[in-house]
Amino acid sequence: MPRYCVDKAEALRYIGYSGQQTDEMLDERIDSLIAACERDSAPAFVYKIFPVDASDGVIRLQGSSLVLEGSAIYEHLHAARSCAVMAVTLGLANERAAMRMKAKSALDAVVFGAAGSSLVECAADACEAAIVAEAAGLGLHTNWRFSPGYGDLPLDIQPAIVRTLEADKKLGMTVTDSNLLVPVKSVTAFVGLFDELYEGAKRSCAGCPCAAHCSLRKAGTPCYR
Repeated sequence: MPRYCVDKAEALRYIGYSGQQTDEMLDERIDSLIAACERDSAPAFVYKIFPVDASDGVIRLQGSSLVLEGSAIYEHLHAARSCAVMAVTLGLANERAAMRMKAKSALDAVVFGAAGSSLVECAADACEAAIVAEAAGLGLHTNWRFSPGYGDLPLDIQPAIVRTLEADKKLGMTVTDSNLLVPVKSVTAFVGLFDELYEGAKRSCAGCPCAAHCSLRKAGTPCYR
């Protein structure tokens, strides 16, 4: 089971920290809220891989109902052989804890939420690392994850992603009428799988967000080779 941890520095950046002085009491309070977030979360993910059809100027994922519109996602995936569709969440326990925290203290709720944002990104890195490893096993290379709301990829694709992955049943994830994910600390994204190492790919593990969870790196067979 992967170990998911809040990156304290990243969580502080989410709330606008940029080197301001903090006293010991505040620092202990932040650490306590980070620990609470880790305790009251159940990070989990699911993904599926589909062949890509880009023949008519839009991205269609064969074997699913997903049609991805917009020039940004087309640029991201048009040369890909396949696409991994992923969904990640911290679960309903985190959602309930966040609501309790909000009723108790606005400041604590902000810090708890920032910790959750860091933690769900950690879980998304782990999901992406699993996709990278599966792609490598197929002799393929990946690009980075691209989420609805980036560029001109509309948020209204969210319900179709949840249906396609059965993320409602597997993760307890739902979508509101305004196409926002519930639990709030959830992520969906697309990762392309390519025959060749794509232009601009990382050629070392340094700085790769997946490094902490990467089975390829641990085995000494990183994806850029």
